[in-house]
Amino acid sequence: MNPIQANNASTEKKDTVMNKILGTVSGSFAPILGVLAGSGLISALLSILITVGWLSHESGAYAILAATGHAIFYFFPVFLGITLATKLGANGYVGGAIGAALLEPHYTDLVASKAQNVDFFGIPVILANYSSTVFPILIAVSIYSLLNKFLKKVIYKDLQMFINPLISLIVIVPLTVLIFGPFGTYVGEALAVFIQFLSARSGILTGAVMGAAWSFLTILGLHWAVIPIFLANLAKSGLDPLSPMVAAAPFAQIGMGLGVFFKTRDKDLKTLAGSGLIPGALAGTTEIITYGILVRYKRTMVIVAIAGAIGGAINGAFGVKGTGFALPSFLSIPVFTPVSLYLIGTGTALVLALVLTFVLGYESKSDAVAAKTVKEFGFVNVQRETISSPLSGEIVPLSKISDPLFSTETVGKGIAIEPSKGEVVSPVDGVVTTLFPTEHAIGITSEDGAEILIIVGVDTINLKGQYFTSHVKQWDTVKRGDLLIEFDIENIKAAGYDVKTPVVITNTNQYLDVVPAKVGSVQATDELIRLIV
Repeated sequence: MNPIQANNASTEKKDTVMNKILGTVSGSFAPILGVLAGSGLISALLSILITVGWLSHESGAYAILAATGHAIFYFFPVFLGITLATKLGANGYVGGAIGAALLEPHYTDLVASKAQNVDFFGIPVILANYSSTVFPILIAVSIYSLLNKFLKKVIYKDLQMFINPLISLIVIVPLTVLIFGPFGTYVGEALAVFIQFLSARSGILTGAVMGAAWSFLTILGLHWAVIPIFLANLAKSGLDPLSPMVAAAPFAQIGMGLGVFFKTRDKDLKTLAGSGLIPGALAGTTEIITYGILVRYKRTMVIVAIAGAIGGAINGAFGVKGTGFALPSFLSIPVFTPVSLYLIGTGTALVLALVLTFVLGYESKSDAVAAKTVKEFGFVNVQRETISSPLSGEIVPLSKISDPLFSTETVGKGIAIEPSKGEVVSPVDGVVTTLFPTEHAIGITSEDGAEILIIVGVDTINLKGQYFTSHVKQWDTVKRGDLLIEFDIENIKAAGYDVKTPVVITNTNQYLDVVPAKVGSVQATDELIRLIV
């Protein structure tokens, strides 16, 4: 391989790794984007009702509606634990239980009471509030998915259903409290010290750094370490110079979201952007834009960082102050002073992000490849469709598969096939969104939004690619009936492996029902599964 080819291969590998990381994060947030949007709109509605005087913070109606709108954000580690674990091929309910353990009263009571000298079998515990956080659960569930894969190899199959969750929970939850969570705390504290250092020297520099970084600190949940500085400033003098600087970031996100809304021709992306603009503008809740667009399209990260930096620098240079703590939105503008100068800084961030999105576009070439199917990230309304059989052979219920992830439909509903021919063909027109390095498993996303996982055999990952030959690569566009994988049935059986092949709809929760279309024998490209919406 010549140097140019080597460099290209290295770049392609890096792009693939980055796409996988962003795709995993994006895909983990995708199933909960709808409830995030709905909850954000409730918060926006409450802000309006409070502003016009129709509700007060002390009323029972406000308390109930606030709980309704805030629940998804408070219990974010639970929901993200479920979706991320599922995305990584682990048990989603174990992932949710890991997140729930961080919010369970036995632990939160320790945090609320500011208990001292708490230890775990002699190991000191650093207490922290993990509600609404992202970073600790991302690390915890990622480690859990690796542990789960190991346990599936070493634990007897009939015991895995309860032994694997038992070991996973008893290992990962303490590790999260002892290591993963405190790591974020330490990083946050170091960040707070750095910001205080900058703030004492240059308002412009501090504003630029804060405005550029705030969106990404929010994604990692590290912004919670900086917010106490805002509150301390307000308690000391009634004025805070930092909150106007970071306010440029959400306004930059709103501008970028507005640019995507007007620029895109994809009706599903337009709907996504539009649904994120309202709660962002009225309540400062930008999660839909952050996790629906910013994480998904790398170019928007650059746009938001540039616009946020310039807007933050302007607010820092003008010496704009916050007179109270509020999420930056159009309704919270009166909280900042002087209002006119605040509007110049945040308005610049919004308009600049809007213009840059129009001029530069919101997706790079690598984004465009990944966006051949936005369905891979779950950002479309799925359609009723019929999935063809990817194999020829005998239909077998998923309950007959020895792997409990499939037999209990944890991964999703579907069907299994005992193959009579060692060929896997595409069951739909779509895109190859996942191709395992061992070539024994492949994920296809159809043009109508179905996410189909095909795994040839049980535990055949242990063959490390032996007896499997792939005829496609990740992000290839395929047509129904195209050859995807060839495999040697006889040699796989001779090696001691079951070749029953699950065909599973991994986004089952987006359908009313997943119904087998046939029983008995089946030929490749015959109707196999009907998806009802």
